[in-house]
Amino acid sequence: MKSNIIKNCVQNNSLSEVKHIEIAEGLTEFPRELFEWCDTLEILDLSNNKLSALPADFGKFKKLKIVFFANNEFREFPKVLADCPELSMVGFKSNKIAFIPENAFPKKLRWLILTDNKIACLPNSIGKCVQLQKCALAGNQLMHLPSEMANCRNLELLRISANQLQELPQWLIELPRLSWLAFSGNPCSSKVMDYPEIEFISWEELELQEQLGEGASGFIYKAFWKTRQKSVAIKLFKGKVTSDGYPSDELATCLATGNHPNLVPLLAQIQKHPENKQGFVMELIAPEFTNLGNPPSLETCSRDVFASDQKFEWLEAIELITSIASAAKHLHNKGILHGDLYAHNTLYRIDGYGYLGDFGAASFYDKNSSFSKGIERLDVRAFGCFMEDILTRTTYSDENKFQKISSIMNSCLDEDYKKRPDFKDVLEVIQNL
Repeated sequence: MKSNIIKNCVQNNSLSEVKHIEIAEGLTEFPRELFEWCDTLEILDLSNNKLSALPADFGKFKKLKIVFFANNEFREFPKVLADCPELSMVGFKSNKIAFIPENAFPKKLRWLILTDNKIACLPNSIGKCVQLQKCALAGNQLMHLPSEMANCRNLELLRISANQLQELPQWLIELPRLSWLAFSGNPCSSKVMDYPEIEFISWEELELQEQLGEGASGFIYKAFWKTRQKSVAIKLFKGKVTSDGYPSDELATCLATGNHPNLVPLLAQIQKHPENKQGFVMELIAPEFTNLGNPPSLETCSRDVFASDQKFEWLEAIELITSIASAAKHLHNKGILHGDLYAHNTLYRIDGYGYLGDFGAASFYDKNSSFSKGIERLDVRAFGCFMEDILTRTTYSDENKFQKISSIMNSCLDEDYKKRPDFKDVLEVIQNL
């Protein structure tokens, strides 16, 4: 076993100060040889094994910050993780966890991943995780969220899609920093029955070409639509629960969005795929459009990453901000929460024209409910973060105009959702500039 561990530590300069270990070799027991580096190890990835328990003395890893145990056999969340004083990111995606003991979460927990398990309830002690920023709980059996979670006032991103939640609690909407929420695939998510008419095409009409990208829910390819004699983009769903929820819910929201100049046009829905995969056909966006940002890193947790030299001219920034605000307003008019309004989900051109994409975290909500304003203002706060990312990288000459748009940004970021504007108000201020 020790030789296998050393083989997986070759990225480290000194085996006496190993900081990152990754092993995927069908382990059925935790390798105690790892304790040799309990004073230096910071990242441990034992995903894709057959582990079901951790040793009682796991707390010896005093510097451990990040652990991943995806695709293992855990049925209970290991309480020993609470003994690791520096542990801030914990991942148990796609295990069989049905029970989480009280006080099992580390005190410094910032990022928790429990996607695709069998969890029916969370421990009340999650309310002690006051540093929690990002929490992925999609694909479980949750029927409610403990009221103690209202103490998690630093929570910014929450994925609770594909559960059994009957309602969203009021305290959830009132969390001061919550900006990215996904709750589709629950009884509390509204259903939209009337979709705009869209063409159905057979898979045989498409000639698959190169892969353009991959998201949590599926793959995007370039393809040639034979009967139309045109190049298009297609998205094929992976067909299982993802960190955002069910692919079928993403498909439903995409179909319901309708047409808007800052949303990628949807052309057709795919049928008769040889593996019965769901998918749809989109306009192929011109190559001069690129991703605005990169997804959050382990360090930034919930905020996007940008190139150190990325800058925007004033008019480019205003056009970009206007594009995304306009698209978000359109979605809210349809009763759709985007839930993932980020720069990394935005395609843009050098003049600032942008497309808002990726509806994996989108959710339907009832615009006539008392919750509708609070739900909409979550996207608004995410948009405030988006504006902040842009404006901190924008060059300008008119201080007065910059202060005006900074003021609307600060309003979007207000920790009291009732004080945040809606996208109609945002657009009026920007257009007056």
